[in-house]
Amino acid sequence: MHRTIAAAVIALVAASSASSVLADDITVETTPFVSTSSRAQVNAQLQQFRQAGVDPWAQHYDQLAALRSSRTRAQVRADYLQSRQETAALTAEDSGSAWLAARAHGVAASLLAGTPASGQ
Repeated sequence: MHRTIAAAVIALVAASSASSVLADDITVETTPFVSTSSRAQVNAQLQQFRQAGVDPWAQHYDQLAALRSSRTRAQVRADYLQSRQETAALTAEDSGSAWLAARAHGVAASLLAGTPASGQ
């Protein structure tokens, strides 16, 4: 008896929650669009892009084609590995306490949270 009532209540709750979700109407924008550029300006920009051979709206546009790094691959890889070790240390079981304690050589012992910078 209790199982039947429980099953009926569960079915009723499931049916009522599923039927209460309805889609809304479309949103009609009533604010008129005001362009900041004239049609001639837009066409001139389009012609500039076409002459340069660049179309930033194309799917194959490569934004990083002209990017040149000032660092070598080895430097970037070393930085990445260092940050991985730091992340692993800070997310360790002690939340990085041991790693931070080993690094804190020049930190003053009297530096407390909430201490004003001017030492007042």
